Amino acid sequence: MRYPTSFLLAAALAAPAAAQAPRITPAGDPSVKPDTIYRLAVDPADHPGEDFIYLLDDGVLHFEADGRSVRTYRQVIQILTQEGAERWGEQRFGYTAGREQLTVNWIKVVRPDGTVISDRPTHEQESLAPVALEAPVYSDSKVRRVSIGGVAPGTLLDFSWTTERVQPYLPGDFWSGWRVTTGRLVRRSRLIVDVPVGLEPRIKEENIRFPRRVVEARGRRVYTWAATDVPKVESEPFAASPNSVYVGINVAGPIHWADIARWYADLSRDRYALTPELEATLGGLVQGAKTLDDSLRVVHRWVSQDFRYVSLSLGLGGYQPRLPASVMSTRYGDCKDKATLFIALARRMGVRAYPVLLSSAGGVERSLPTISQFDHMIAAVDRPAGRMYVDLTSAYTPWGQLPAAEQGEFGLVVHPAGTSEEVRFPADSVSANRAEFMIDGELSPTGLFTGRYTERRTGIQQYGLRDAFSRDFTASERDQLARSIANAVFEGASGDSVELFNGKDLSATPRVSVVIRGARAGQRAGGTQILTLPIRNYASPGLVSELESRGPRRFPIDVGAVIGPIEEVSELRLRLPEGWRAQLPDDVTAMSPFGSYSAEYRQDGRELRVVRRLSGRKGTEPPEQIRALIDWLSEVARDDVKYIVLEQGT
Repeated sequence: MRYPTSFLLAAALAAPAAAQAPRITPAGDPSVKPDTIYRLAVDPADHPGEDFIYLLDDGVLHFEADGRSVRTYRQVIQILTQEGAERWGEQRFGYTAGREQLTVNWIKVVRPDGTVISDRPTHEQESLAPVALEAPVYSDSKVRRVSIGGVAPGTLLDFSWTTERVQPYLPGDFWSGWRVTTGRLVRRSRLIVDVPVGLEPRIKEENIRFPRRVVEARGRRVYTWAATDVPKVESEPFAASPNSVYVGINVAGPIHWADIARWYADLSRDRYALTPELEATLGGLVQGAKTLDDSLRVVHRWVSQDFRYVSLSLGLGGYQPRLPASVMSTRYGDCKDKATLFIALARRMGVRAYPVLLSSAGGVERSLPTISQFDHMIAAVDRPAGRMYVDLTSAYTPWGQLPAAEQGEFGLVVHPAGTSEEVRFPADSVSANRAEFMIDGELSPTGLFTGRYTERRTGIQQYGLRDAFSRDFTASERDQLARSIANAVFEGASGDSVELFNGKDLSATPRVSVVIRGARAGQRAGGTQILTLPIRNYASPGLVSELESRGPRRFPIDVGAVIGPIEEVSELRLRLPEGWRAQLPDDVTAMSPFGSYSAEYRQDGRELRVVRRLSGRKGTEPPEQIRALIDWLSEVARDDVKYIVLEQGT
């Protein structure tokens, strides 16, 4: 890879005058020579399979000490195919009304020689951001959509836009991420960050192999990163992050996590008051509880399940929770509303409870404190046995557990006085995330199966099952459900005596069971029966082939993406007709850093027993371990047994 510094790019990017970051307006960018950029256009024949490339990917960011900013971006895209034209013919730009101002500096379509085809959008429309019907979020975010005429293979799309933040939520807080590698060829990449001399931004460089340029003049400090011919980087299966491949820069303000905690504590200080109506409701909810923990479980279930998710993220409402009385009266709220209601009720019962800020997807970079990394809130509850964390928007997560995306991640606990704790959430063991599938029955001499199928799940494996059985079923629906489950095990089977559970009862074990009758499990073949195995097959020969077909590995391996921190057991116990014997396949045992697998085939008297066990892990392995992963998957694929031959006795 070649990543020369900015002064080596003088042919395309002129040095900022007087060492100042350029001021870009609709009149243009004085630091970039468009005709020179256009001459970087490539021969499409040299890039087969590519729909477009970046001739220029440019960002010029001005930050002030109070958090205000002016961020200008420019991209020059070379369109190579019709698919690329469709990808870039429509564009959208978002901003937050009231706090930000958006200016589309220019949008034009040109030929590589600079001939202008179109110098403005053919259609432009601005509207509020759309609101999803499920988990709706009402905000003051706006979207400007534009249609661009003349975009076609062989043309260049040159456009620039500026977003000015005039009113930051938290004084001194700003953040911006920049990717040098984009997944496409980038002929020229440049990032300029302009700050006051007295401001020391937090900068985290990822895999930067070229020096940044830093210049001070006229009370400003300007950081510049520039690179040329940044190659396309294709991802790989199970690619882990962080890695040594993707190149990027993250810039944040010099605030601390403690500053964010104090800000949020002030913002929410008056949000925990209970009205007489809520006091009465609390009394009714916990009336039958025998212990304080029982009361907390009841309140947790009520808040997490009986209030719809609706977010009113208008202005400061994106961070400030609504009052519990308002949440109660409307019967809806978002994560911060529901967590605040629960915390207020818990405190009323004499329990120490606190809001916790976090990212719903995880991956917070702890070295860059900013509220931009937080988009979620849960509650922390101190109990004699230790602290517990509860997510009030996860309706099917039992008391004392956390959804998978939050386990092991970073959170900021905010105390009433504004002090804080930086915490790492607990993570369940692999064995806690267990799925069990049991088929127990008898095979007739004609190959018909009669028996029972039972499925049981715990931990992060339980949510789909809880959601599927979160309502009451009519008698006819139960009959239909029994048939569906039976048919999923053996095609054409009938089912009855279905046993279900209430998915909303967080104390109930997620378990489903059904009696299967009339299932054609075996087919006659001469003097034998061919038994179709009804348990899951974990062989993945296609994945093995894909991994083997690739060149040398570049990315570290995300172990959790291979199987995950889960455990599964699939078991068949089948009583054969008297005198019948099974031709047993070989057992398989495979161990690796990525997980373990075993398959056991046994016959004891009339009982044929097949057990497959799969267990995954979390973590990261270096790229060199790709051979170990392929070998392990190949070993698992040896157990590609779909049928077992049954020999009839004489």
